[in-house]
Formats: sequence, structure tokens, C-alpha cells
Amino acid sequence: MKDIVYRDPVAEEGSAGEVKSSKSGDGITLLASLISNVNSKQTPKRSYFSSLPFEIAPGLVITVKGYIMTHRQKPARTCYIWLGGEKPQIATGEGQKTEEGTHREVEAKEIKKAYKFGGEYVYFSPEEHKLLKEWKMGPERSSDDKGLRIIGFKPRSMLPLWASVKKALYIFPSEEDYVGSTRVFSALWQKLLKDKKMAVAWFIARKNANPLLVAILPSQTQSEESGTSYLPAGLWLYPLPFADDLREIDRKRTQKCSDQLIDQMRPIVENLQLPKGTFNPAKYPNPSLQWHYKILQALALEEEVPETGDDATVPKYKAINNRVGGYLVEFKEAVEGEALTLQKTRAIKREAEADTDDRPKKRAKAAPATKSTGDGLSIAQLKAAVDKGTLGKKTVAELKDILASKGVSTSGKKGDLVERLEQWVEANS
Repeated sequence: MKDIVYRDPVAEEGSAGEVKSSKSGDGITLLASLISNVNSKQTPKRSYFSSLPFEIAPGLVITVKGYIMTHRQKPARTCYIWLGGEKPQIATGEGQKTEEGTHREVEAKEIKKAYKFGGEYVYFSPEEHKLLKEWKMGPERSSDDKGLRIIGFKPRSMLPLWASVKKALYIFPSEEDYVGSTRVFSALWQKLLKDKKMAVAWFIARKNANPLLVAILPSQTQSEESGTSYLPAGLWLYPLPFADDLREIDRKRTQKCSDQLIDQMRPIVENLQLPKGTFNPAKYPNPSLQWHYKILQALALEEEVPETGDDATVPKYKAINNRVGGYLVEFKEAVEGEALTLQKTRAIKREAEADTDDRPKKRAKAAPATKSTGDGLSIAQLKAAVDKGTLGKKTVAELKDILASKGVSTSGKKGDLVERLEQWVEANS
């Protein structure tokens, strides 16, 4: 591992051959600044797409950029580090594709793409596989024509809460291809916000991406007082579900608590509100990501690897106990008392139902005994009956049962059944 050299910017500002004396605290200040920068490291906001055509109406097109504002930050893993030796070392990994059973290495030209239909694999060539991914958007349009196109407007009240299937995308105007995009974009945003409308649009983010139906929703300007200033004002693409994404949910009714319990819970909720009643994710960094940075910091500064890391998402139990400790004890006792009462009520109800079930029940009349259907007769027995002429003595029900067991039609009168059975015996004997 290479040594890290810290340079004093104050000393470097002097002229050639002149080095200013540095204070003893400058090195500590630089080290503290480095540690602070590592701990507060943020991922730069890169656009999800750029210069995307936004067709508001036929002949009216602007360009926009898209951003994923709510995205989980993960450590950017570029290599693996082996900690089993005296010093950490970068580990190199190799991978290969092998054939199942023989473990023979498979070359890239031997790999084929296939889809499973009816339990069998159907193979496609690269050209056929490309055609399968094409989606037609209209006359002379294909999936290569990425873009956002409004197809209508609806009241915002028609959008249900359960329609959320994916993360919303934030779009911002871009003047790269069409001058005046910001002015048109602002006019659309203000109109949707004023009339409480949403736009329904057809959306393809990139080449070969799956098409989506999205609702274009406006957001208001957030202030510092509301606590949501980290969310910008503008337009958001809200993905809508297709018919295949919907499913029926069997909602089972649960036991509702009493109004007394609800009243006892109210002061607990009121005393545990976040500041200004809002949640700011910027104040709660990802603990796994911060742990990753702490490991990097320890390796870079050749310090001992810490056993635990800081986690701002852990509840502050001491503060919670100081605020609502007494309320929680009373609420717990009330819940236990109500649960005990409910159990006793259900036990009494079960005993009453058991007493009702113990009363003698009326016996159902037994079904009249039926004669043997004769469907177990062998071909030899049936041939003997044909030779003796005793098939006509059997009932219609018995003849139908015999014919059904042999896979022969059972329609017609008794004479037809006897004749059909004789023909079957003659054909199979």
C-alpha cells in the first residue's frame, strides 16, 4: 500500500524558494477535515437520462433530463480485499461458465438464448431475439425512438394510492436541443398545479427499454419550514401498473380495538413526532454505507478496524422512555386487560357452540342399495352373456354402466344399448 502524503496548501502559496512556517495545528486540522469528508461522502446526482424528447402535443416538443431522487446508496465495489494475512491485499477473482454434469468450460459462441414455453425451451437467434424486444409506438416508430409523449389528461383525484409500483422519476427541462424548453415546461407545471390535473404519458427512457405508462404529477415548492426542502419542485413521472400487475387481495377483517385504547395511544404518538412533523432522509445516512467508509478510513490511515459503526437509524430509547415511558406502561396494561377480556368472551362462545353440537342429530336416511353395476365384467363374461342371450335381462342402468366403463356411448334406448354392447364384445373378443 502506498503512503499517503499530506501537503500544506498554506506553505505552497509562497513564492519559489520561500516556504512559510506551518502551525502545529494545521496537520491535525487537515486530518480532521479528511475524516469529515470521508464520513460525509455523498454520491453525485447523475441524470438517469438526458436530452429526452418530451412531446406535449403534436408538433410541440421539448427536451428534459431525468433523475432518480430516492435511490438507495450502496458501496461502489470495484475490488475485493483479503484480510486473512498480515496486511490487507486486493484479491483478484476469475469466473467461467461450465456445462452441467461434465464441468466442461463453455465458450461464448456455444451460448444460446431461449424462452421456456409449455415445459420446453424454444431457441432464438440474436436477430430473432432483437425483434422480440421491439415495441411499436405508432406508425413508423419502434423502441429505438425513446421519448415521453402525453396521450391525455385526467383529474389528479383519479390516481389511487395503490397504483405505486416503482420509484418516481424527477424531470427537469434542458435547453440543449430545443431553445425555450424551460418556458414551456414551466407553463405545463403551473397549469397542472393550478387545475389539479395529471398528464398520462407513454414513456421509453432508453433504447431497448420496456415502455411504461406514467402519470406526470406536479410538485409544489417546498420551504425550509416544512422540512422537505430536499425535494425539488417540478414534474415527476409516476409509473402506472398494467392489468397484469393487478391482483386481488383477500383482506381478512381483524379485531378492532376499543376507543379507549385509541385515546390512550394519542398522547404517545403526539410526543414521539419528529421535529416539525417531517422526515428528512439527509439526517439519517445509510449505516451500511457509513460502515464501508469507516473501514476504508481505517485501512487508509493504518488504524485498527472498529468493531461497530455509527447508526443514526437506531431508536433513541432513553429519550423515548423520558417522553412517553409512563404512557407506554399504562397502554400495555390496558392492552393486556382488553386482550384477556376478549379471550374470555371467545372461550364462552366456543363452549356455547360445543354444547349446541352435543345435542343428538337426526340420522340421515340411508340411500337405497343398488345392484352391481357390472362394470367389472371381463370380456369373457360379456361374451358368454352374449352367446346365452342374457344381456337383454340387464337393466338400462347396468347396461349404461358397462358401456361407460368400456368407453362406449351410453345414449339411446335399451335395444340400442344391447346392440352397441354386442358389437363392442364382437370387436374386442
